[in-house]
Amino acid sequence: MFLLLKYMSLGVLVLQTTSLVLTMRYSRTLKEDGPRYLASSAVVSAEMLKIFACTLLVFMENNLNVRAVNQLLREEIVNKPVETMKLAIPAGIYTLQNNLLYVALSNLDAATYQVTYQLKILTTALFSVSMLGRRLGFYQWLSLYTGVAWPTESEGDSEQKILSAGSQFVGLMAVLMACVSSGFAGVYFEKILKETKQSVWVRNIQLGLFGFMFGFVGMIMFDGQSVRQSGMFQGYNIIACTVVVLQVWSSCFSSFIYLIIHLPLQLLFHCIYTSCCTGLSSC
Repeated sequence: MFLLLKYMSLGVLVLQTTSLVLTMRYSRTLKEDGPRYLASSAVVSAEMLKIFACTLLVFMENNLNVRAVNQLLREEIVNKPVETMKLAIPAGIYTLQNNLLYVALSNLDAATYQVTYQLKILTTALFSVSMLGRRLGFYQWLSLYTGVAWPTESEGDSEQKILSAGSQFVGLMAVLMACVSSGFAGVYFEKILKETKQSVWVRNIQLGLFGFMFGFVGMIMFDGQSVRQSGMFQGYNIIACTVVVLQVWSSCFSSFIYLIIHLPLQLLFHCIYTSCCTGLSSC
């Protein structure tokens, strides 16, 4: 039964992540008459929605008891400032990573992006060994290396001709930085989840609070003028809203799913996921 749950989780994760990448890429290349939505605004909106969704899930865990939820959040967030501050590190890295992914998908085709972003399975393995004390044998390292579909010139060739060399370089640097940040933040968050008995949804609320603060500061710093002129939600349409919802789903549930699928299944996930993205983006 537990094995079935693992493979069902794997399937949901593939569907969710593939949909996010393709929808995000489409939203960043879609030609519109008005201004395009701001990536920094989408990151902030996703954090706000994540806080709301996880708070709702905490309510459901506590049988919709307002007093119990209020006491729980007060004890776990307000009365434990040191534990709460631990989440500031992964929250800041996740906020940076989410902004980098928008930059990458604005400058690379979906297939090249995903093939390159698959390198995060190697960074995750490295951080798992160094931070969690996991031991990987020779054949496991070999499977990690051979399981990654390394970038080639044929990936997304038709779309690459449209993109300038400078644009491709920016996108490549963004996705490589995202690989490193994703590996570190994911392992760090997993370490925190396994060391405490807190609900994963409470931890996600804490992540969301810090993510919202970091994202909002970044939005004001880099897109403050555009926000003042046209508002935070300029350029939002059904596609942009779908991207935000998929980001929230990815952020909330990936951390839960990764706790029940281990490294070999994670590698299988990345292989299937890359194949889906490459095949669908070439259609």
